[in-house]
Amino acid sequence: MEKIVIDGGRPLRGTIHCDGAKNAALPILIATLLAPGEHRLTNVPELADTSSTLSLLGRMGCPSLVHDDALRVDATRIAFCEAPYDVVRKMRASVLVLGPLLARCGEAKVSLPGGCAIGTRPIDQHLKGLEALGCRFELSGGYIHGIAPALKGAEIHLDMPTVTGTENILMAAVLASGTTRIHNAAREPEVTDLVRFLRTLGAKIEGDGTSTLTIEGVSRLTPASRPYSVVGDRIEAGTYLCAAAITGGDVEVTGCDPALLESTVAKLREAGCTLTVGEQSVRLQRDTPLQAFNARTEPYPGLATDMQAQLMSLACLARGTSRIEETIFENRFMHAAELTRMGADVQHTGRIATVVGVPTLQGAAVMASDLRASAALVLAGLASEGLTEVLRIYHLDRGYHDLVGKLRGVGARIARTSDAITDRSELSAALDAAA
Repeated sequence: MEKIVIDGGRPLRGTIHCDGAKNAALPILIATLLAPGEHRLTNVPELADTSSTLSLLGRMGCPSLVHDDALRVDATRIAFCEAPYDVVRKMRASVLVLGPLLARCGEAKVSLPGGCAIGTRPIDQHLKGLEALGCRFELSGGYIHGIAPALKGAEIHLDMPTVTGTENILMAAVLASGTTRIHNAAREPEVTDLVRFLRTLGAKIEGDGTSTLTIEGVSRLTPASRPYSVVGDRIEAGTYLCAAAITGGDVEVTGCDPALLESTVAKLREAGCTLTVGEQSVRLQRDTPLQAFNARTEPYPGLATDMQAQLMSLACLARGTSRIEETIFENRFMHAAELTRMGADVQHTGRIATVVGVPTLQGAAVMASDLRASAALVLAGLASEGLTEVLRIYHLDRGYHDLVGKLRGVGARIARTSDAITDRSELSAALDAAA
């Protein structure tokens, strides 16, 4: 196993380019199941979750390869309509194959999903919507077995704006006969990117970016003649802006639409940072102390839950008391205990955390509990005095491509090494070798 070691206290300066969005790429990859033929995609991030998704598609009989700078997925033939546990357990997004398989093949067998342990994330809204379209389900042995003799359009009212639930229902509805309306649909940019991709296949969808999606079903979808480029990752971009903020640096992040970062940019400005917005970039500068702020996670266009942990790291060094409320997941403060190991003053009860800023953080050995918690601990390490060791970094590989290399490129003293190495001189040598 590996860990990340950081010698903190260095302001970051330079430019970081963010990759395609994980949360957009995964449903788009899965949506290729809907249209027989070869699909070409660009700006697909090189992540563990991407590899898992391509492996799942391959096991279904849809191989992939990279050629001419595009990822090609051949969905001509679906040989197996099953997503087994050994693949699905690695990431929750695998449940998204349910809608496309039911729409194209009329049946699907999918293991209940896995992913980060950040709280209960039921799929009842997925099943509710798909049942309204005409699907029937049985649940046994940890698997969902669905049958769909003929999908028909329906009025679907979601109890909450679930992102993956909206995507799953949407992908089934594009091949259902008649009109489907999804009310209280998720408005996240990743849902909008999926809609755009489906349109290139011939789907008829209106209302993207709003809480009501209207889908006029078609009998067949066809791969687009041109490669489709996945939207830039707003969470990765926000993470690197926080890295600049927590170190008192000057970093320009490129490759992401700033309009998708408005809630994060607003919090960083509240924290005392100066941000300059370009067409496809955001630059953050900070040369004054961080200021306390209040944050509340909400569905888009509100503050993303995937930015909560990174902002908490920032609040640890802000002057005054910050209040952070997590409304999406009930178990997403597990990074708080690790931050206190570094000298932070964080108290939380239920879904509300109170963070009293401290003058400095101290490097320590800390353990990541999930993807965004991993990023938060790396950020804290960048601003800490002494060496920080972040363990269980396999979570990071699910959502960040070459995070260590990108941070090193803007001046961080950071390296990835074996977690068996504990001697300080060996850790320092690893940092020197990576410089």
